[in-house]
Amino acid sequence: MERSRRARRTPAVLPESIGKQLSMYALAASAAGVGMFGCAQPAEGKIVYTPAHKVIDLGQTYGLDLNHDGIVDFTLVNSMTCGTDVCIWRLDEKPGNDNAAIATNLMGNILAAALKKGARIPSGRFYHQPAYLAWSATLNGRPPNEFGNWVDVNNRYLGLKFHIKGKVHYGWARLNVHFQGQAVAGLLTGYAYETIPGKAIIAGRTSGTDEISSLASPVLENVCAPARTPATLGLLAMGSPGFSIWRRRRISEFVN
Repeated sequence: MERSRRARRTPAVLPESIGKQLSMYALAASAAGVGMFGCAQPAEGKIVYTPAHKVIDLGQTYGLDLNHDGIVDFTLVNSMTCGTDVCIWRLDEKPGNDNAAIATNLMGNILAAALKKGARIPSGRFYHQPAYLAWSATLNGRPPNEFGNWVDVNNRYLGLKFHIKGKVHYGWARLNVHFQGQAVAGLLTGYAYETIPGKAIIAGRTSGTDEISSLASPVLENVCAPARTPATLGLLAMGSPGFSIWRRRRISEFVN
């Protein structure tokens, strides 16, 4: 049998020192890759908006389910009560499940805030108690007096805080409120909430995917960005000390 004329190659054996350096380089390069993948990306919120046209007349209630999970988060109540010499007509907001609305306290009366479009939620103080939007009262047959932050307003907003699976979310409900004689009537025209727990929402905003910039500091964000000065083979070949030097250089570029 004729032997091959081409001589067999003998595998080269690298010196031990070079082999160790290459091994350390591979480990350092892997660590760099893992570090880049491990950088947290900014989370994006989403506003879920529901248009509505719900009239809330005297004697009616409406259960507001902001996220459509079958749980009533707030109840709007239009009622009338009369005593021997006084009658009161009022439109209230009643939170459920430890929820709350932005309001003020006037001599023990909780008055729901009538926020303007563009207001940031949360802002102001949240109250877990029922709050008046608007009410009128007559005493001994006298002409009614009207009270509250929602007297004859259009396109004002309730600032709301509610819970989804135990986590706080913020939202708003938009209403028009007007008096019809002595009685008060409300018109719910829409509502929305932010899907990211704890993230603020702007009253009147119906869509958006704003990034949450507070998840990472500027230095960490820059370290996670593409490197302006690439790591050299020499530094990485030095192993973990070289990789540490490279990381220090990268951070100092953004800090200084």
